Amino acid sequence: MTSDLEPIEHASHAELQALQLERLRWSLAHAYENVPHYRAKFDAARVHPSDIKSLADLCRFPFTTKHDLRDTYPFGMFAVPQEKIVRVHASSGTTGKPTVVGYTAKDIDTWATVMARSIRAAGGRRGDIVHVAYGYGLFTGGLGAHYGAEKLGCTVIPMSGGMTERQVQLITDFKPKIIMVTPSYMLAIVEEMQKQGVDPKTCSLKIGIFGAEPWTAAMRAAIESKTSLDAIDIYGLSEIIGPGVAQECIETKDGLTVWEDHFYPEIIDPDTGEVLPEGEQGELVFTSLTKEALPMIRYRTRDLTRLLPPTARSMRRIEKITGRSDDMLIIRGVNLFPTQIEELILKQPELEPHYTLEVTRPVHLDELTVHVEMGSQLANGSQDARHAAAQKLEQAIKAYVGLSASARLASPLAIERSTGKAKRIVDRRAKE
Repeated sequence: MTSDLEPIEHASHAELQALQLERLRWSLAHAYENVPHYRAKFDAARVHPSDIKSLADLCRFPFTTKHDLRDTYPFGMFAVPQEKIVRVHASSGTTGKPTVVGYTAKDIDTWATVMARSIRAAGGRRGDIVHVAYGYGLFTGGLGAHYGAEKLGCTVIPMSGGMTERQVQLITDFKPKIIMVTPSYMLAIVEEMQKQGVDPKTCSLKIGIFGAEPWTAAMRAAIESKTSLDAIDIYGLSEIIGPGVAQECIETKDGLTVWEDHFYPEIIDPDTGEVLPEGEQGELVFTSLTKEALPMIRYRTRDLTRLLPPTARSMRRIEKITGRSDDMLIIRGVNLFPTQIEELILKQPELEPHYTLEVTRPVHLDELTVHVEMGSQLANGSQDARHAAAQKLEQAIKAYVGLSASARLASPLAIERSTGKAKRIVDRRAKE
C-alpha cells in the first residue's frame, strides 16, 4: 500500500519533525518580515522567529483569530504583493466583515495536492467520477474539491449546491462513484432519490466525502444505512487553506489524519490558551507551514477535538469535530452543542435527522424547543404515538444533557433543507 502514497505519508517521526521545524521557521520569518500586523504582535509578545529552536517553542508565539483578519480587512494579512495573488475567497460575513483569504499560484498547487491526497485517502482513484455538490464561488468547498479531484486524475462533475432534482438526475445518468457534499445535504439528496423512485442503495455512489459542518458518528450510521456509501470525514477551513487540512482514511475510519507536513496542529485549553497534552480535548489551533499569500500563525479554529497518534498514515489524527466553542449554546447555565441533540434524535428511528434548535427567553429564563421531523410512519400514526416520541426525546435530553426542553414534531419535509451548511440554531433571545 505504501508504494502508492507520497513518501511523507509513511515517513518516520524524526523525518516528519525535521521537515516541520524547517518549514515552521520559514513560515514565522515570512509572516514577520512581510505582514506588519504579525510583526507588531510578535514584537509586543517579545518573540522573534529566530527564537524557534524546537517545535515546542511555538507555544511562545501569540494566537491569531478571526478578529485579526477582520481588523486588517480586506488584504492587510497578505504576505505577498497583490500581483502574486491569483485567487481570493471569503466567508459570507454573516457575523461581521467577511474573512478574506488569498492564494498564490503555489498555494493553489499546495491546496490541490492536499485535496488529491485526501480524496485518495478516502478511497478515490484516478479515473473515478466525482460529483462535487459543495458550493462554488467565494466558499472554498467547491473549488477546493474540484482542483483536488482533477489533480488526482478523476473526472469532475462541478454540480455545486442546490437544484436537488437535477443532482439526482445527474447522479443517475453520469454514475459517479464519489460525492463530495455536506452530510446534511446528502440526506436531502437521498430524500429526493426516494421521491423520484431511485433506490439510494443501488445507485452508483460508493464513497461520500462529507465536511463543512460538524456531524456525528450516528449521522454517519444513518447515511450509510440509507445508501451503499462509505461516509468519510474531511476537515478544513478557509483561513488555513480550505478543505483538505485533514482527512479520514477509508481503511480505518478512526479520525482525521492531519496533513502535518503543511499544517501544524496544537490543542489548547479554550479558556487559558495553555497547550494541552496529546489526547486531551480542547480547541484546535493550526499554524500553516507552507502558505505564501496568507500565513496563519497559531490560528484559533474554535473547533473542539483532541489529537490522537498516527494509524493509517505517519501523521497524527484529530477526533471527529464535535462542535465549535462559538457554536456552543449556554442555556440556563448548561453548555449545549447541536451535535448532542443530533445524537439523541438519531437514536429514535421514528424521527428524521432534520432539526432546528430554537432558543427563547419569554420572561427571565431561557427555553429550548427542539423542532424535529417525524418519519412517515409516525406522521401517519396515532396522536398518542407522536406524543410518546416527543416525550421520549425530551426525557433523553434531560437525562443526557441535563436540560429541560420541549420537543415539537414537524411533518415530513417541513424543516427547510440546506444546500450547504445546515442552520441548526435559531436564537431569538437577542431579539426579545
